[in-house]
Formats: sequence, C-alpha cells, structure tokens
Amino acid sequence: MKIVVTGVAGFIGSHLVENLLSLGHSVVGIDNFHEFYSENIKIKNVLESVNKTEYLNEILSKDGKDKKIQALLEKVNSDAYTLEYCNLKDLESLDKIFNENKIDMVINLAGLAGVRPSLENPIEYEKVNMGGYLNLLECSKKYGVKKFIQASSSSVYGNNKVVPFKETDVVDFAISPYASTKKSGEVLGHVYYKLYNIDTLQFRFFTVYGPRQRPDLAIHKFVDKILKGESIPFFGDGETYRDYTYIDDIIDGVIKGVKYLQANDNVYEIINLGESDAISLNNMVQTIERHLDKKAIIDRLPMQPGDVKRTYANIDKAKELLGYKPTTKFDDGIAKFIKWYLGGK
Repeated sequence: MKIVVTGVAGFIGSHLVENLLSLGHSVVGIDNFHEFYSENIKIKNVLESVNKTEYLNEILSKDGKDKKIQALLEKVNSDAYTLEYCNLKDLESLDKIFNENKIDMVINLAGLAGVRPSLENPIEYEKVNMGGYLNLLECSKKYGVKKFIQASSSSVYGNNKVVPFKETDVVDFAISPYASTKKSGEVLGHVYYKLYNIDTLQFRFFTVYGPRQRPDLAIHKFVDKILKGESIPFFGDGETYRDYTYIDDIIDGVIKGVKYLQANDNVYEIINLGESDAISLNNMVQTIERHLDKKAIIDRLPMQPGDVKRTYANIDKAKELLGYKPTTKFDDGIAKFIKWYLGGK
C-alpha cells in the first residue's frame, strides 16, 4: 500500500515509517519540522527511519533550517519513500500531494503536542490539531481514500475516576486545550466515517516513551538532567500515575491497526493503546536513579494546571480486535531508553 504518514520527523512517526518500509509499504511522509524542538533532532529521526544516517553531518552543516530540509529531501526521497515539507494547515499543498499520489491510507500522527504548552496557545492548537486534521479528511474525501488512522490521546479521559480507563467511558470533561482537540478529533472522524465511508481507527496513545522520545518529555528530560547533575522539575507529591507504553509496543499496535483496516470495511473504532500498568512519578524517578546509579536532585513544584492525576488503560478491546499484546515492562523500557541515550543503540 501507499500510505501517507504525517509527523514523520517526530518520535512515533519516525519509528512507524521504519516499520512500514520494512513491511514493503511505500510511504509519503509529511512534516513541517515545527520549532517545538530542534529541527536537527527531527532530521536525525528521518535519516534513522530510512537508514541513511551517513548523511547527517553533511545535512546539519548547511546554513539555516530551509537549506537543511532541502538537503534532507534530496538524500531521503526514493521510490519507496517521499518526504514532503508541508504544514497541515496548508490545504493547497496537501491537495497537491494527494493529487500526485494514489493514496491507500492516511495515518495522522502530526499535531501540536503537550498539555502545558496548549494552555499558553490554545488557538494555535485548535488550528493545527483540528484544522490540519480536517484538511486531511477533506483530501481523503476528495481523492477517495477510505482508510484512516488518527492519533488520539489518553488525555481525553481527564481526571476520570474509574480505572482502568475504557473506551466506553464518558470523556466530556477535558482539562486542557490539547485534550479537547483530541476529543474533538474523535467526533470529527466519526462524521467523515458516517457521511463519506472513511473507515477509521482512533488510537488513544498512553504516555509513549523510548528511543527518539521528545527531549521535553519527562523520562528524556529526567535522564538528561540527572546525568548532568541538574535538578529535575518534580510536580506535586509524586503520586501522579502514568501508563507508560514503550515505543515498540505502540508501533506494534499501529501496524496491527493497519492490517485490521486492510482486512475490514465499515469500521469506526476508538481503541486504547497502553501498557495497562500505571507507574507513579516517584517510582519513575527511582527506576531511572537505579539504572543510572545516580540520585536525582529534586526541585519540588506544585501540580500544574491541565495535568491529570492518573492514566491507566484498559486494553481488552485492542487485544480482542487487533491481537495487541504489549511486551515491554517499564523497568526494561527504561534500561533500553538509557542505553539509547548513552549512545549504545
């Protein structure tokens, strides 16, 4: 199949591209290399995903973002993989991409991420996460693309009191603009499924971690700061819980979703992809300390607005429909992340 994957320069997107290409699919990758974090990291992600890291230093030596991206495009584009430097808000450019390619499926991983940043710029989050998604749906409708996977988030559950979280739970009480865009996306996806027969899986990802994780996320940030002897920001009393899910398990779930959509019609499903094992902030820090053999310097701070107290996935539906079975326990995942961070990939 020829699959559009958005957010290909990101953490999850680059791993997904690597897997799709290994399975013989061709990929049209879309990314705008947003300044949310360094384009150098994203360029490295893309090169790793297509096994062309030998060009990294040459590309990074270019002067300015645009020249680096142009050099990247020249190195990575092939019969199996086309990288498009494009913003999802740009409907005209997206239309051109769909017009020039016979697309079989869209996997939308792109969007502005993060709960706390969404509090500072909610309007832009709505424009990108909703407006960009709508543009992809409109292109899919226009060009007859009938299979779509959308990245939702565990944040839609808010401070849901019943655990583990099930897809049938009421999720009308988001506590951040980011979460509200993800819930709205689920509703919008159903509209296009119902009106235009676009088969859709909405994956609610639960706190993904592992190699290539964004540097602003807690595990990456904590490992970095502990090794440097810097204090780590520690919000609340340490008794917030997250269902940390290793990247390989998430990618396995998405790939199983691709196969499910290939094999089935008349599909609209919301599915949790998590580990189904909630880990406290205290436990997370202690696990990192043990693997680094170094104590963290704790900077205790109040809980942040928009942060949920706990995420915890019921994954029965993913197991039943997709055969999803996460295999990486948190302790092993942290060990693998640290090995990657220290350069021992």
